[in-house]
This record gives sequence, structure tokens and C-alpha cells, in this order.
Amino acid sequence: MTYCVGMVLEKGLVLMSDTRTNSGVDNISTFRKLFHWNVPGERMIAVMTAGNLATTQAVISQLEERTKAPDERDNTLIKGPTMFSVATEIGRLLRNTIEEAQKVNGDAGKGRFSATMILAGQIKGMQPRLFMIYPEGNFIEASWDTPFFQIGETKYGRPIIIRGYDRDMSFEDAVKLLMVSFDSTLKANLSVGLPLDLLVIGKDEFAATHEHRVTADDPYFDSISNGWSDALRSAFHSLPSYRFG
Repeated sequence: MTYCVGMVLEKGLVLMSDTRTNSGVDNISTFRKLFHWNVPGERMIAVMTAGNLATTQAVISQLEERTKAPDERDNTLIKGPTMFSVATEIGRLLRNTIEEAQKVNGDAGKGRFSATMILAGQIKGMQPRLFMIYPEGNFIEASWDTPFFQIGETKYGRPIIIRGYDRDMSFEDAVKLLMVSFDSTLKANLSVGLPLDLLVIGKDEFAATHEHRVTADDPYFDSISNGWSDALRSAFHSLPSYRFG
């Protein structure tokens, strides 16, 4: 399983993902699920992935190859005129990759190769944008009503973000909020695990404002985890007591 979150702020975009991939309790591995590309001064694009690992790696590999290809017409990440066009092409690649895998595997492949992606980024002269791309290749864009997207194991960390999110919050507060959301998910579900990958994309910077991998010995994440547990216990004990009769 996976947990990834992409968030839109007035200041830009904040992304975080875990790295755990498992095919049973005795086959747990670590794979990066957050990828990014940039053209300095012109664009910054990031993708997070959840779902079948072979599918997501195939799509990411195709995107990587296109950035290195001599024929610039296929370099969607580098030459796509809008984030919408980039989302359209990644959706097409995802859909085609899933369809090809299902054809090869027949009935046994139905439902096994599904994947979902979050696309985030900014192209010069336009606003930062955030999309969620579905296995069918279609997608939706973040808005004022839906300012963040989650993929993977979403239910444990979602209430934290809903209660704490503010579009005008600082990057630092947004990172703290995501740390709490991921900590709650890690404690509730063993299929989501450290390390965590963090990427902050400042508006009109067209580069990574901040990039960090959170490991098991990260002192800040440890302080957030312990502090949140203490705060929850304190809040619980401060609530009015229930009375019988």
C-alpha cells in the first residue's frame, strides 16, 4: 500500500509520500514514489504514484526516457504548453500501460495493474496546479473546494488535514500538518512506512524550494510523533467527564 498527499497553498505546492511496497507480510520493500523534473526558470513538475508497482514504474520510465529523447515533440514534461496538457499525456500513458498489461495477462490481469497518480507543478506565466490522475486516464484538478489530494491509504490521515489545512498557511506549518497526518497513518496501517519523501515547490521558483527524506531516526519527525501523542492524551483528559445517571 501507499500514502501520498499533494497540497495547494497560496505560496505554492507541498508533496509527501511514503516509500513502502509490499506483496505480503514477508515481502516488504522500499521504492521511491515521488519524482520531479525541472527546467530552471521555466517549469517544475512532480509526480507521485500509488498502485501496482510495475505499472507506475513503467509510466515513470517512459516519462524519464522522453526527457532524454532527441525528438522534443515527445518531451511532454519539458515541452507541454500547459499543466493540463501534461496531465492529459500522463493520463494517456497510464491508461495505455494498464491496458497493455491486462492484454498480456488476460483474465488473470484484470484489476491487478491499476494505479493512480498525483501531478503537481507550475509552468512559467501560469499558476501552480495540482491534478489527480485515475487508472482510466481521466483526471480532476484541485480547487478552492478540494485543495489537496490523497492516494493510497487515505482514511487515517485525512481527518488531520481537513481540520488543520489553511490555504494561507506557511510551508513550515503545512509540512508539520503532513507529518502529523503521516504519523497517524503509520501507526494505524503497517502497509505504509518510512522513509517519507517531502518536496516543497515555491510559487514562481521553478525548482525545489525544499526537499527532504524523513528516515526512522529523523529527530523532527520523532518529536512530532511524540508531541502529537501527548497532545491527544492531554486533549482527551481535558474533555468533560461522562456521568452515569
